[in-house]
Amino acid sequence: MTEFELKLEIPPARFKAVEAAVRRGRTAAQRLQARYFDTAEGALAARGVVVRLRKEGRRWVQTAKAPGGRTLERLEHNVALAWRAAPLLDLARHAGTPMDEAIRQALKLKPGDAFPELAMVFETDITRLSRLVRAHGAMVEIALDCGRVSAGDRSLPVHELELEFKRGQPAGAVMLARTWCLQHGLWLSSVSKSMKGQRLAQGQDFGGAVSAEPPRFARKASGRAIAAAVVSACLDQVLANASDVAGGCTGEDHIHQLRVGLRRLRTALRELGTLAGDWGGPWETPLATVFRALGMHRDRDYLLHKLQGQIAAAGGPPLDWQGALGTLPDAGESVRSPAFQQALLGLISFVHAGAAAPDPATNLPTPKKALRKRLSKLHKQVLVQGKQFMDLPEAEQHGLRKRLKRLRYLAEFSQPLFHGRELKAYLDALKPLQHALGIYHDEVAALQAWQSFSAHDPRALFGAGWLSARREGHVQGCQQACEAFAKQARPFWD
Repeated sequence: MTEFELKLEIPPARFKAVEAAVRRGRTAAQRLQARYFDTAEGALAARGVVVRLRKEGRRWVQTAKAPGGRTLERLEHNVALAWRAAPLLDLARHAGTPMDEAIRQALKLKPGDAFPELAMVFETDITRLSRLVRAHGAMVEIALDCGRVSAGDRSLPVHELELEFKRGQPAGAVMLARTWCLQHGLWLSSVSKSMKGQRLAQGQDFGGAVSAEPPRFARKASGRAIAAAVVSACLDQVLANASDVAGGCTGEDHIHQLRVGLRRLRTALRELGTLAGDWGGPWETPLATVFRALGMHRDRDYLLHKLQGQIAAAGGPPLDWQGALGTLPDAGESVRSPAFQQALLGLISFVHAGAAAPDPATNLPTPKKALRKRLSKLHKQVLVQGKQFMDLPEAEQHGLRKRLKRLRYLAEFSQPLFHGRELKAYLDALKPLQHALGIYHDEVAALQAWQSFSAHDPRALFGAGWLSARREGHVQGCQQACEAFAKQARPFWD
């Protein structure tokens, strides 16, 4: 079976209020003691597969979970055990289920191969306070979890609220989550207890930054189902990185990948509106607000850690950028903001409703035809602007870079509908141009920063001159890349 669950992190100062709110109804309390298993190499965790033995009150249950097809959806198989004493783990208990296939794929087993021996990696001891509620056409279990996750002599506290959809309309669970977030300042997290335990066992505070994955949908899927699959793939990247940033991670890679995910998501909302029919809410503003806040962090890292080093290597004097650049917005606070959390939850609701919904009208073009039309328009716009790149105003040059990114993302979103070899050749032809435009516009922004700083510190004039001397070469390089793209890129959608 599949499980759809929303996990909300609770600020320490709000835990008592959340507990009191959970108790406003008929509740049940239960102690949950779980042991999680994996190979020595972490083969299961690497594929997102979780296997555990959990004592629920007086009984033991063996559970296996794996990623599902949509955002925050999981495959799950439970086996109730008769033992009162702690049983041994036996993966054969999941035979004949989709989880059996997921486990064998993660362990790279051939048919007939025996399961390898697994060892306990970490354990959890949780007290759960839960109750069932009806909300917006759905039956939802609200569970307040308080306890610890432990690996060896290391442990972490757990304070979280889980909303598990039981039946009815999935959107009802999302609506309920939106209410709890607004009332108590909670935020969405895709970091499960098993992920926390794996990180603890590895001595890590956070997981690695998560890159984009292509969407998965059938060639004959409806336009709305395609839009839902694309948004789901974008959300997977956004949620993974946003969860760590909201939890205090300030790593450059996490912020970069979160920005990439947001850019992809905003491109999907802009370019796939014809397929979606109705996104269900004004998501662009909160997404753009967080994107800009994270962009300030990225620009600061670029100025201080890359360009300043290059200028210093060329003989430039040291500069005190920290005082000149001012205070950055708190990345975690931006991600935890109510407006951003409401946008994420609204889009999750669209994903789960849109996957099964029919197209909104019968007179719409087929999804493939609609995507061909949009790809062709963006491609032609890039070619027209590219021919005259050196003569374009700076703002239009930057506009070309943004249009090229939308073209690339839309091509990647369309991958299941077209021939993979031709699409790959097109993307390979596009990448050098995107790289050239990226370097050029990064240094244009840097030049403006050095020129502005020189009004307060004349030593910045060296860097401004160094960047100015490079500008013409970058412009010519971009023009050449535009011309190469025009010659090499063959539209894969024709």
